[in-house]
Amino acid sequence: MAVGLAITCQSGQKNNGRITLYVVLSCMMAAMGGVIFGYDIGITGGVTSMEPFLNKFFHNIYLKMKEDVTVSNYCLFDSQLLTSFTSSLYVAGFFTSFLASYVTSVFGRKPSIIAGGTAFLAGTALGGAAFNVYMLIVGRLMLGVGVGFANQAVPLYLSEMALPRFRGAINNGFQLSIGIGALSANLINYGTEKIKGSYGWRVSLAMAAVPASFLTLGALFLPETPNSLIQTSQDHQKAKRILQRIRGVEDVQSELDDLTKANSSTSTKTSPQQPFKLILKRRYRPQLVTAIAIPFFQQVTGINVIAFYAPLLFRTIGLGESASLLSSVMTGITGTCSTFISMLVVDKLGRRTLFIVGGIQMFVSQCIVGGIMAFHLKDHGGLTKGYAYMVLVMICIYVAGFGWSWGPLGWLVPSEIFPLEIRSVGQSITVAVSFVFTFVVAQSFLSMLCHFKSGIFFFFGGWVVVMTVFVYFFLPETKNVPLEQMEKVWQEHWFWKRIVCEK
Repeated sequence: MAVGLAITCQSGQKNNGRITLYVVLSCMMAAMGGVIFGYDIGITGGVTSMEPFLNKFFHNIYLKMKEDVTVSNYCLFDSQLLTSFTSSLYVAGFFTSFLASYVTSVFGRKPSIIAGGTAFLAGTALGGAAFNVYMLIVGRLMLGVGVGFANQAVPLYLSEMALPRFRGAINNGFQLSIGIGALSANLINYGTEKIKGSYGWRVSLAMAAVPASFLTLGALFLPETPNSLIQTSQDHQKAKRILQRIRGVEDVQSELDDLTKANSSTSTKTSPQQPFKLILKRRYRPQLVTAIAIPFFQQVTGINVIAFYAPLLFRTIGLGESASLLSSVMTGITGTCSTFISMLVVDKLGRRTLFIVGGIQMFVSQCIVGGIMAFHLKDHGGLTKGYAYMVLVMICIYVAGFGWSWGPLGWLVPSEIFPLEIRSVGQSITVAVSFVFTFVVAQSFLSMLCHFKSGIFFFFGGWVVVMTVFVYFFLPETKNVPLEQMEKVWQEHWFWKRIVCEK
């Protein structure tokens, strides 16, 4: 029997429903889009630390690491070609996110998810079979197309399928999936590094086809979201049947009326070709600022350089190849567990609390890591075992802070703040900004590490302070607010109400 769930809205209406097995299975399948993203992040850092991979594609780095004793610890892996291999995915993802916005808005969330899985499969085939660095990079570009579609569509899909009361937990499943993908990649890298011969890295890259296949085939059986059905086909009866199935109750008229009203408002405000103009209007200024600020801050935490280059960083402080990969497994477990904790508490504690607590935790741990490296890691030689383990522990604490705050919430908050008429384009802006700054950080990190040395951690720590202050003053709480009622949080905010309420 359905359990009644009442959430009082401004209009006095109520949304009835419960978590159903149908929603859980659908969201688990859709969240495989996060697994392919996380797998790619984790696998890249691992294979770029494998000596057979470096010897084949980046021979100069291999020689520098093996033979050049004059090179600083901080500069061993400073190579624009190596960082281009890592960051080329995000160039493709940036441009794809705008195409994905159109596909998601006009054709629905489901076709975008299918397109993402298909493109990722093609990139996996090229990467696993690569015989030169150019083939590697073309494969990375195809992976970027896949991730661009998946990251644009999946967070929207999860937010629209979820009840408002559980939207945070369900949407955070995307970041949990990213963590599971990264952890799986770290475990596979640790295993394939031990394969005799020089093809372990090929196994690591090719194994990305497993989650990509699950996503592509599974997406064929996903239901479209009720929001998307009303927006793209005006099929209210089908939307009602889907709502009844995913809510587990017959009485869904109140929620259907909200969706219909939101879509009717969309039709009067804009044509399908005008969402980019619409989002620039004054009444959507806070959502636009948030859609740009959140993914920007998410990247300047420095998390992706830890994810991409953790094995290289651990080798920098003196750990061996196998120990570096094992250390990456430990950080992956930490990140996954902390994201799971976030799923349990985000709809109780709220978004702002987790943002602020996680920011403080990341800042303190980054300062400690930077301090240890500043005082104890010179240009030559490594850290003592005790200090190396302390750095590993502090990085795990840092990853945990990100895992229950800026990691999942960086996808959750932008996906839930937009009204229906600009939801797809708003998500595409979020994804595009994320890809741009992921590219910038990934492309520049190894060079910055070479020049800034330990100061790189204080650089990212400074940004963590800025973004925590931003959340404290400018981000309203959005927990338990239905998507179609979200505009009220900006109208009641001490700063944004001056903008959105002015005529």
